[in-house]
Amino acid sequence: MHSYKITQQGAPLHQADKAVILIHGRGAPPEDILGLADFFDDGKTYFAAPEAEEYTWYPYSFMVPSAQNQPWLDSALENISTLVQNIEQHLQTEKIFIMGFSQGACLAAEVTARNARRYGGIGVFTGGLIGSAPDTSRYKGDFDQTKVFISNGDSDPHIPLTRTDETAKIMKKMGADLVKEIFPGRPHTINLEEINKVKEWFFTSQE
Repeated sequence: MHSYKITQQGAPLHQADKAVILIHGRGAPPEDILGLADFFDDGKTYFAAPEAEEYTWYPYSFMVPSAQNQPWLDSALENISTLVQNIEQHLQTEKIFIMGFSQGACLAAEVTARNARRYGGIGVFTGGLIGSAPDTSRYKGDFDQTKVFISNGDSDPHIPLTRTDETAKIMKKMGADLVKEIFPGRPHTINLEEINKVKEWFFTSQE
């Protein structure tokens, strides 16, 4: 399935004081999502973007029964979990931020909900938990007030608002300090307002 291929940017991991994992969307190379690093880089941050085979983490919509997206989905989740574990050899989990857009946002939500603990922050830019309905039996742990930002447009063609709402409720119930933002008329993208909100909440407020 997915090979373990990571595009890196920013400070070397062994010298960084925090790490940001950026997960690309369907059809986009990792360099695309790494554009966010330009907004978040303070010279002390390690950025890592895993790469899906043919830039697609799983073949079908995130809303179909999960079995239809196997074995690609499990391979994608394992890929990201391995990256987290490798970073944890150098940094505490509280210093690890996980963000993604679209397919990548769905994976960011799913992989953290399946192993909830205190992360530095989780950015779910237009995404939600995976499956025809979120399988809460898979979600374990406590986010312990991890900052979670989840966003969507009010009529996104790929991510229904109902799933955004479901995801927010589940993650909040698991202990997340969660902010949900819905943008009227916003196309399927990440806008500057979202980026600035995350920068302020996740990073600037810590300094």
